[in-house]
Parts: sequence; C-alpha cells; structure tokens
Amino acid sequence: MKLIRHGLPGAEKPGLIDAGGVLRDLSGVVPDIAGAVLGRDSMRRLAALDADSLPLVPAGARLGPCVGAVGNVVCIGLNYAEHAAESGMKAPGQPIVFNKHNGAISGPDDHIWIAPGSQKLDWEVELGVVIGERSFQVSEADALNHVAGYCLVNDVSERAYQIEYEGQWTKGKSYPTHCPIGPWLVTPDELGNVQDIDLWLDVNGQRRQTGNTRTMIFGVAQIVSYLSRFMALQPGDVIPTGTPPGVGMGHKPPLFLREGDVVTLGGRGLGQQRQTVVPTP
Repeated sequence: MKLIRHGLPGAEKPGLIDAGGVLRDLSGVVPDIAGAVLGRDSMRRLAALDADSLPLVPAGARLGPCVGAVGNVVCIGLNYAEHAAESGMKAPGQPIVFNKHNGAISGPDDHIWIAPGSQKLDWEVELGVVIGERSFQVSEADALNHVAGYCLVNDVSERAYQIEYEGQWTKGKSYPTHCPIGPWLVTPDELGNVQDIDLWLDVNGQRRQTGNTRTMIFGVAQIVSYLSRFMALQPGDVIPTGTPPGVGMGHKPPLFLREGDVVTLGGRGLGQQRQTVVPTP
C-alpha cells in the first residue's frame, strides 16, 4: 500500500495509490495520514478497502509531505562509512543522533529555499522510517513491528550553519523546505527488504549520489531500538537514516547548490522527488 497526502500546503488531504497507479482520496475514511491512523489496526483496515470505490484525486493535484502532524524528525548521521570518510570523520561506533525542526518539512516537489547569503547548501538522499506505534524500550527483534512504513527524504543541509557555527547540527538542517518527504509512504509489506534499497540523487541531470541501504552501518531495526532507549518515539515521527556518499561537501572541490539548480532523487519502491532551488520568498 502507498499512502499520499494531496492538496495545497497546510490543507493536504489523505489518499492512496491504487493497484493501477491511480490516486484515490481517503478524506471520507480517515482525517489524515497521521497519528493513530498509522497504527497497525488502522493500517490493516486501510489495506482492506476497495480502492476502486474511492473518489479520484483531482488531476494535477500537488502531492504534499506523505505524513502529517509530524512531531519529531530524528535523524541519524554518518550512517554510511563512505559518507563519513568523505566528510572527514570517523565511522561512528554508535548512531549519531540529531534533529531537524519539523518546520523544515515540505512536499516532494516543492521548491527548496536558499537562505540569504547561503553559500554551502547541500543535498542528501535518505531512506525515511515512519513510526506507526509508540516505541519505547523496544528490542531489535520487535522494532520493525513499530514501523508504519518508509518514505524518501532529502536531508537538505546548510553546511556552514551545520559545521562552522558553534553548537549542534540542528541549525544547519532545519531551514524551511529543507526536509522534503514523499511522494508516498510505502508499507513494509510492499517495500520488501528495507536493507536492500537502491538510492540515487542527481543535480541538474548529473548523477551525484548512488548507494544502497545494505551498506548502512546501523540498520533500521537497530536504529529504532537504539532511539527507543532514550526517547518514546510517537506515531508519525520520521527518522531519516543517513545518506550514502556523494554529497556536495565531499567533492573536491566542494559542490554546493545555487539558485536555479534542480535536484532529483529516488529509491527503489520509494518514488521520486524533484526540487528547484529558489530564493527565500
């Protein structure tokens, strides 16, 4: 099952994609793709629906973030050894954890805003994990039972804010539009092996990142279990799980995004995103 949210920013409605690839509206069934709707029982009820009987989503409708009312975006850093190396950092012995402000969330094809004076805007294609059940002190063996599904994330990063300013990474990760998610939330049964997902990202049509989740240092079950030791993850929380090599700051010389650049990214089973870099309105 692939779940979507469609409509204008801030007024998205729930939906799904049927077996024929047609977008269907779920407004008459659930209030949103958020919170308790992401729980196991609710997701089973959605999967049992006769999708062909649901109303069509209007043609040309914008796809918004595939999850609504996200409380937390809890990120994992340096989770691919080659990316750690290109960043000039040692591969971690435990997951590196940081946050993106939920105000950074945007739709998969919305514009990326570049901050005034920004010179080091970077890209990061990532697998996103969406929590479906409250997760606190869960074992690795049980962790994936707490996952509602997966989505594509672009962990857009302003490297000067992240690395050159004092303090934590969060301020380099949290600018509005710097967390596109979607186009859809795909359920685990449809995605298949989450530790074998090809990921890619292009800038202006030129391939910059290629990777696969099998090369993660910490797998999804490890990450969910680890985080649940320190916090009670809530339904709708999104966990970007790290990026493979090829980010802008890893090139020699570094490559960073400029106004007018077009970023496209995708992953097996996760769909594709497309963003244009524009000045902050």
